[in-house]
Amino acid sequence: MTTLAPSAWSDADRERFWSIQQAALPGNPSATGTRGAVSTALNGLAARVGEEALRQGGSAVDAVMSAALAQIVLGGGAVISAFGILALMHHDAASGETTSLNAGWNTVRGETDALSIPGKINPAGDGMANMIGDSEPSGRTAMVGGFMRGLEAAHRRYGKLRFARLFDAAIELAEDGFTVPPGLARYIDVRKDDLARLPETRAVFFKADGRPYGEGDKFRQPALAETLRRVASEGADYMYTGAWAARCVEAVQRDGGKMTLEDLAAYQPIWSDPVTIERQGYTLALLGEPCEGSVNLIESLNLTEAAGIREIGHWSTSAESLVCLAKCCAAMGGMRYDSPEEQQAAFPGIDMSRTSRLTRDHAAALWSRLEEGSPIRLIPRGTHSDVVVAIDADGNMAALCHSINCLIWGKTAIVVDGVSVGDPASYMQSMVAATPPGTQLPNPIEVGLVLKDGRPEIAWSSMGVGLHYQTTQSLLNVIDFGMTVEQAANAPRLLLPISPDGSQRELTLRVIDGEFPSELLDATGVEIKAISPAEARFAQGLWVAVQRDPDTGMLSAISPSYTNGQATAIA
Repeated sequence: MTTLAPSAWSDADRERFWSIQQAALPGNPSATGTRGAVSTALNGLAARVGEEALRQGGSAVDAVMSAALAQIVLGGGAVISAFGILALMHHDAASGETTSLNAGWNTVRGETDALSIPGKINPAGDGMANMIGDSEPSGRTAMVGGFMRGLEAAHRRYGKLRFARLFDAAIELAEDGFTVPPGLARYIDVRKDDLARLPETRAVFFKADGRPYGEGDKFRQPALAETLRRVASEGADYMYTGAWAARCVEAVQRDGGKMTLEDLAAYQPIWSDPVTIERQGYTLALLGEPCEGSVNLIESLNLTEAAGIREIGHWSTSAESLVCLAKCCAAMGGMRYDSPEEQQAAFPGIDMSRTSRLTRDHAAALWSRLEEGSPIRLIPRGTHSDVVVAIDADGNMAALCHSINCLIWGKTAIVVDGVSVGDPASYMQSMVAATPPGTQLPNPIEVGLVLKDGRPEIAWSSMGVGLHYQTTQSLLNVIDFGMTVEQAANAPRLLLPISPDGSQRELTLRVIDGEFPSELLDATGVEIKAISPAEARFAQGLWVAVQRDPDTGMLSAISPSYTNGQATAIA
């Protein structure tokens, strides 16, 4: 029987994509074709899995979902999980319909005092080990992840391959194993004390001699392979009403959590109309409600319009533009206040409601305040996602982001039959408290499509610590400055700054060394922090895209620089 797994690929393809997978910086050449394209931010081998789905007649949804499952296995469940979350934007070429799927975290119905949930992320930690913190593990930090329900819902609506086929590569990779690459080895080493806490987790990440898996070791995940087989044959119910669900609830409750079988059984992903914004003759279709990320992005784009960045010129050639961009990105990237009252106190007299933040009038008022030097608050750092985008031979486009939404397995490091559970509520207490128990949290993910005259030209997705910064810049590059997706992905970029107290009262510009002329940075008159290209993976947002030329039909795909993601296409 034909399979999507690497064992069925040519020797040359296996060798090439395993080489990409194991390399820290394999390069990010664009890929072009006419019959389909796929790109990933991380785990380049997974892009080839998605390509194989397209080659065997699968849809764009089949491609992104099979690739996402492979990414989870290749990452050891550290930053993405089969019990994490996903967001999907999709355009159906036959009907012209553009849709949005949210499969984010559901809050636990029995959690009635969310502000007392233990844990926090340390925003002052300049380095992963410092950010892990020392709070006690608590099952109360777990929430109900929608990844597998979302995958199943998207496949039912837009899939062409059999559901079980999506799992081919992930099951083989988990069963046969692979050589531990440097990135995964680093994650295990940083989190080794927490990974050793529970017997089931220790059995996954520690060898028979008691040492944690390290670079170069053969790493197998047989328990995860068996869970994926059961889902492939029985559907997502296995994880929400079946045996896995019962074991998950037992593990969470053993650590003091309040999750129940009813919480899992009640989970349903949300289909909704996209949030849209018109700009320079394009329509941006973004993830629909419940969405935090789409509101953030629209406000940021409107701020750049109020600041006149397009008229001033690109930030790679204008110090004034670079400073304006920094203010626009930092303002929106930091609108996570503990309460509406605290948010209002930062910008008195400006309506900070979600409805207002989608308007250009709001952006104009907020920009005037930013010009006056109002303090800006930043998002704490984190590393917890991966993305895939695809276009198939029929012109359907899919853009996916999935995440564990916590820092590498989480402090609890709960693993159930090979699936990592995570501790996302450990730093989102105020957001959980503001969300009715048993309902879906607002989603911080930024993912979308760019359309012209109702036809999609670009599908894109973003992730990482500076996803908001990178997404804003990438879309401005394409829409305001006429770049291709390849040019946009490789243009000089502004990174999320780091601040000891989580605020940015004095503007700081953080860049990758060598991307901007030194004289331009000097002309800004503000503090500059440059990092090396080797550090960039953990300091920037990652943006991937596929593009269809409306005149020629040629497809292009691009992955980020400074990662082991990869773009691939079918000629």
